[in-house]
Amino acid sequence: MEIESKLHAVDWSILTVTLLFIVGYGTYVTRKNANVTDYIKGGSDSKWWTIGLSVMATQASAITFLSTPGQAFHSGMGFVQFYFGLPIAMVIICVVFIPIYHKLKVYTAYEFLEGRFDLKTRSLAAILFLIQRGLAAGITIFAPAIILSAVLGWDLLTLNIIIGFLVIIYTVSGGTKAVNVTQKQQMIIIFVGMLIAFIMIMSQLPENITFTNALEIAGASNKMEVLDFSFDLSNRYTVWTGILGGTFLMLSYFGTDQSQVQRYLSGKSVRESQLGLIFNGLLKVPMQFFILLIGVMVFVFYQFNPSPLNFNPGANEEVLKSKYVNEYKALEQEHIQIENSKKALFIDGFQLEEKQQIQDLNERDLALKVKSKIIIDKIDEENTLDKIESNDKDYVFIHFILNNLPRGLIGLLLAVILSAAMSSTASELNALASTTAMDLYKRNVKGEKSDAHFVTASKWFTLAWGIIAISVACVANLFDNLIQLVNIIGSIFYGNVLGIFLLAFFVKYVRGNAVFIAAVITQILIITVFMLDWLPYLWLNLLGCALVMGIAIILQTFIPTKEKFEDLETIGTD
Repeated sequence: MEIESKLHAVDWSILTVTLLFIVGYGTYVTRKNANVTDYIKGGSDSKWWTIGLSVMATQASAITFLSTPGQAFHSGMGFVQFYFGLPIAMVIICVVFIPIYHKLKVYTAYEFLEGRFDLKTRSLAAILFLIQRGLAAGITIFAPAIILSAVLGWDLLTLNIIIGFLVIIYTVSGGTKAVNVTQKQQMIIIFVGMLIAFIMIMSQLPENITFTNALEIAGASNKMEVLDFSFDLSNRYTVWTGILGGTFLMLSYFGTDQSQVQRYLSGKSVRESQLGLIFNGLLKVPMQFFILLIGVMVFVFYQFNPSPLNFNPGANEEVLKSKYVNEYKALEQEHIQIENSKKALFIDGFQLEEKQQIQDLNERDLALKVKSKIIIDKIDEENTLDKIESNDKDYVFIHFILNNLPRGLIGLLLAVILSAAMSSTASELNALASTTAMDLYKRNVKGEKSDAHFVTASKWFTLAWGIIAISVACVANLFDNLIQLVNIIGSIFYGNVLGIFLLAFFVKYVRGNAVFIAAVITQILIITVFMLDWLPYLWLNLLGCALVMGIAIILQTFIPTKEKFEDLETIGTD
């Protein structure tokens, strides 16, 4: 059966109506934004629940709902440790960052840096943000497009353009308020869709398999190991990387990344903004735990149902046309035998003493998957036209959706994926345009300009960044795992930017020249450390922050300065 035939008229209807409603609603309710405050700060009248949902929707891209279940399917629940620093970061931002931003009535986070340091430091921080967020915006479009292209047979370029321009329409039209109001609807769609997906997975397990049994089956394959207290630097996800590296990453992301800062700058008051972030801090870790649990339950589902040797249908199709087809089919037969052996163990009543036997079968199956990826990689090397991806983590959940959900629900889950892509991309384009307009264009343009001029400029910058993001999406290649790629890009830049802000907040004698030089040196060092693969990427956040602060403090003792500095003791207090 053709993959596209799995989408029936009801699926197309639900998918189309959902996406058109989001675009139409966002465009309609924000059609009267007339000034810069309305367009960039959303009129500064958002309630805490709007802020909280908007903050969550900005972070919860399509990558979250495509890659995270696949991450859990292959590696278990350990990825949740990545988010352990988030609640800590939310408290710090509520106490330190938000009062200062509201007190100074800034349009962007980087505007504060000019008053504290100088124009070049403000511009450097803004440019670092534009580089990493511009790349990330392309990935948030590319992630669902490449996967939907592979599983549905749609043209990748067309998908990139459709997703990008749907977002551009309402983001250009309504600015920050359009992003905020549409993200509320998108998060509702996302919550409902993921809950239904979980219920459907559980309903399709054998009748004698309860939720407790499912957890035991997952545990027998080491999928339920949530906490890792080891100090092994080769492990990407441990309690310590989450609490230390994760806290610094989240501080940087939520405290200095304009795509998030802009969400709570739209708050009606300091209290509304703070409550919005606390709401996010309380809900985000359980939400990620639940999404990972969905991935683990998909793993359990495939212990009782046939699964492909590789979940990427495009890769499988290329193998079947290659000279390696017989070798690959032999691996598939072995894979089926192992699946049947595991199924027999679970159906007959899984006993804890059989855990070692199950793990042995899992290791044999993993070896088969490695061999299959080697074959796919060989075909990729021989194929000079198209990229053939052997890593299938990002295809696991979409494979389950298309092959096991009833009519209507497929359309709803595809709407969830595309809604998530649109919500994150909208926030990113909105922030990229605001930063370009306020930190670079407005600060350097000659002569007095009206509010209408800067609103128009912001709209043009939104369109320009949208086209850039679509272009990045069109030339991007899949990484090891898409959700890791986004976090890696952030980790390369975030620690440096966070260190600049912490110096601004807490180290009052350090001035602009020292900070600027330290930031340039730090960025070069962090990129070098990453390229040489000396540390897991989460530690780059802590390292970058420590380096820029340490170097700036040392440099300040040698750099004479006549810079005027205004005491910030009263900033952030009412």
